[in-house]
Amino acid sequence: MSHAPESAVQTGYPTIEDVIGRTPLIRLQRLPGELGAPRGNVILGKLEGNNPAGSVKDRPAISMIRRAEERGEIRPGDTLIEATSGNTGIALAMAAAIRGYRMVLIMPEDLSIERAQTMRAYGAELILTPRAGGMEHARDLAEQMQRDGKGRVLDQFANADNPRAHFESTGPEIWEQTGGRITHFVSAMGTTGTITGVGRYLKSVKPAVRVVGAQPAEGSRIPGIRKWPEAYLPKIHDPSVVDELVLVSQADAEDMARRLAREEGLFVGISAAGACWVALQLARQLHDATIAFIVCDRGERYLSTGVFPA
Repeated sequence: MSHAPESAVQTGYPTIEDVIGRTPLIRLQRLPGELGAPRGNVILGKLEGNNPAGSVKDRPAISMIRRAEERGEIRPGDTLIEATSGNTGIALAMAAAIRGYRMVLIMPEDLSIERAQTMRAYGAELILTPRAGGMEHARDLAEQMQRDGKGRVLDQFANADNPRAHFESTGPEIWEQTGGRITHFVSAMGTTGTITGVGRYLKSVKPAVRVVGAQPAEGSRIPGIRKWPEAYLPKIHDPSVVDELVLVSQADAEDMARRLAREEGLFVGISAAGACWVALQLARQLHDATIAFIVCDRGERYLSTGVFPA
């Protein structure tokens, strides 16, 4: 499926944009047996932290900017605005730096220091909103700034180029890397772009694939995993693609993040650990299943949260 990007063909060397995607798919070795998953199951993690800006959001970020340029909606030098909980903001800051845009990011003030610092390192301007307002307030402010003529909102929550990126790249990669043997796909649900795009692709080539979404249990705050109020449900979300929702607690996600680092050598973010916890719960009920989950980012972005030992 993969082919050399045009710029790489022309020059012999890829650009940073060319190396987004084509991430490894790795097998968990110790945790499935320790947590009682029957033999015959294979649990695989898609290492999206290997992308240049460090997360699965690199794919839709470059897709949204590139496609908006193709439609003539934006051009280099314009100001782009986005509400973000972290990873999309970092990816958009990188993509804006690559393609020559001013990037203004709006995020709740309680999100990790590392993510805010990374956005600024790419040259983005940050507006922090009160913790109590959550992402809903950040999204409202972004829309208000667009109405006031202060820039254009790409809107990851309603932009079809978000799931399209995963339909065209992430899904085909997982299909190819599993040799078509995948039976279950698990993803944390935030903007829902990943689960919608990958789920659509996998079901288009193998309708029997089960798509499972990880959502936070009541009272849990897990960066990157959301259960939206009805008024803020992402417009790109397609519930027909998701066969099952599994609730994961903050404590289970954080414990799984620590265990993955200690027992698998896999240092991941908390939402990735939540998706892994769901994959392992599924595996305890199944036989001869091939379960792939999205490792959406790396653990370095969460060191200041206290989840990992100091």
